[in-house]
Amino acid sequence: MRHAEADLAQVLNTGPFHLALRAALAVRGLPLQRVQHHLAHRGIKVGVTSLSYWQQGARRPQRPESLRAVRALEEVLCLPGNSLVRLLGTGEGEACRAETRPPGRSADRSGAVERLVAGLGPPADSGLHTVGHHERVRIGARGQLLGRDSQQVVRAHRDGVDRYLAVHHGDPGCDPASVEVSAFENCRAGRVRRDRASGVVAVELLFDTRLRPGETYVFGYGFEDGTGGRSTEYIRAFGSAGGQYMVQVRFEEGAPLPVRCRRLSWGATGTQRGPHTELALSGRHRTVHLVEQGVRPGTLGIGWDWE
Repeated sequence: MRHAEADLAQVLNTGPFHLALRAALAVRGLPLQRVQHHLAHRGIKVGVTSLSYWQQGARRPQRPESLRAVRALEEVLCLPGNSLVRLLGTGEGEACRAETRPPGRSADRSGAVERLVAGLGPPADSGLHTVGHHERVRIGARGQLLGRDSQQVVRAHRDGVDRYLAVHHGDPGCDPASVEVSAFENCRAGRVRRDRASGVVAVELLFDTRLRPGETYVFGYGFEDGTGGRSTEYIRAFGSAGGQYMVQVRFEEGAPLPVRCRRLSWGATGTQRGPHTELALSGRHRTVHLVEQGVRPGTLGIGWDWE
């Protein structure tokens, strides 16, 4: 039983939603008919078939009344508040199409992102949940964003997923035509779309296999930029909840070191999430990093001040 509780705590942190729901039902030992009965006592009508689909990953609760039922499920199954709801986020496509998007420039770029992604077809990566994402960012001698490398671990929650859509936002002055895309681990680059006006590049990363529900996959990719102006932050947007995220920024030899670095975080509505706390910069290794154990919808990253 102790192992089952530990597994439940883990999947509540990493998702996806259907596996977390299934684990909670198993730990509590409640058949779906009893769950339906408890929900009915709270004035919420949900069919046993719907509950079964939710735990299988065949359907996801999205309508307001369904989300109300999920919140009630947290009570019925004695789970922490918001633990299941946060795994639903604002849409799986956005969760797995995480992108660098500084809040101050998001309004004029969001349209470009949607156009480019639409040009790549339906977001097939909507069948993925990000379990972990490690990212390394390099800043050059002029203070410009030289490039970034990502390694991701994802888990499929539906059958047949075989690609991921990655998006890169250059800093002001970026030339998207000169940005190089690399697929260096367990994937290959498919179609690439670029928008010169906004400095946005979108790429389709193709997996070597089609994933089955519950299967995990590790892949790596990167963007070589170096075409924009002086950078003062690196921020990534998350459309829904995910697992661990780590980002490390390295200021290359010959690059100036910032006088201070800080953690930046905003909620999904754009409101600041907590204080923007200072981060330690390693002068010897010329790096600064942050680690987020359970990503929430919104934006997260590192900002720095030059002299």
